[in-house]
Amino acid sequence: MLTRRPRRNRKSAGVRQMVQETQLTVDDFIFPLFLIEGENKKEEVSSMPGIYRYTLDLLLEEVGECVALGINAYCIFPSLGEDKKDSLATEGSNPEGIYQIALRSIKEKYPDTVVMTDVAMDPYSSDGHDGIVKEGKIVNDETLEVLGKMALAQAAAGADIIGPSDMMDGRIGYIREVLDDNGYTDVSIMSYSAKYASAFYGPFRDALDSAPKFGDKKTYQMDPANVKEALIEAELDYVEGADFLMVKPALSYLDVIKTLADNFDVPITAYNVSGEYAMLKAAAQNGWLENDKTMLEMLLSIKRAGASAILTYFAKEAAVLLNK
Repeated sequence: MLTRRPRRNRKSAGVRQMVQETQLTVDDFIFPLFLIEGENKKEEVSSMPGIYRYTLDLLLEEVGECVALGINAYCIFPSLGEDKKDSLATEGSNPEGIYQIALRSIKEKYPDTVVMTDVAMDPYSSDGHDGIVKEGKIVNDETLEVLGKMALAQAAAGADIIGPSDMMDGRIGYIREVLDDNGYTDVSIMSYSAKYASAFYGPFRDALDSAPKFGDKKTYQMDPANVKEALIEAELDYVEGADFLMVKPALSYLDVIKTLADNFDVPITAYNVSGEYAMLKAAAQNGWLENDKTMLEMLLSIKRAGASAILTYFAKEAAVLLNK
């Protein structure tokens, strides 16, 4: 005799919805957007169908459309010409640079949005690395000063959340001190705590033209084989003052998301990266997967693993479906 029949809790849509353990909402999303120089330009990223690089005028229009869909949080990434890059990434802290102007413009036009930034040298570096390069090596401590200047410029431009993605040791404590010493105690830090040296970043580097000019990033980004190391990185960032701890990528690192969620009381976020987006788009274009259902299942799995917020290129199209 069967006394337990779990199928009873799956017998109808109403019952299934009533007992659903995880619910995906538009509030879960942070939408990454790519910024380029100029006016009235919108360029599709060839390896990311449906994702574009925008000049500021059109980026503001895109944010407006997304706000109307209920998306409240945005992470801005700049794509700059080589003439704006140098070995010390000085353009990254230029208060009148395109990036800081964009942050101010978004907050002026849409003051209730949450604007997150990227703190790393690679978009501004002639070497394409996240730190200062000396004799073929990425130097850690000297890079912290550059990152601190970037974070300060972004906070002054109105950023709500600073996102250090560089993976230098000690950068969270250094940036927190710089922000606090200059009166920006309310500006949050979302640390890329467990950022792996992943093969899933290719389309993003296409979008920003920010690939390393030599070597790789394995001396500062994490080995995909390791999860205990993620606990070490997360603990350091937590102690140094991070308000959020991020795992990047997301889909192949659900175990890491769960591990951090089980061990820390601050919000855990996850970056559903460009390669994960591109894989689904390629499969859908070939008729191998159904785009909408697979997309929502993918995002749901990231939240189920323990993510409080998800940076995802699917944010806009997912919002359209979730609002129906």
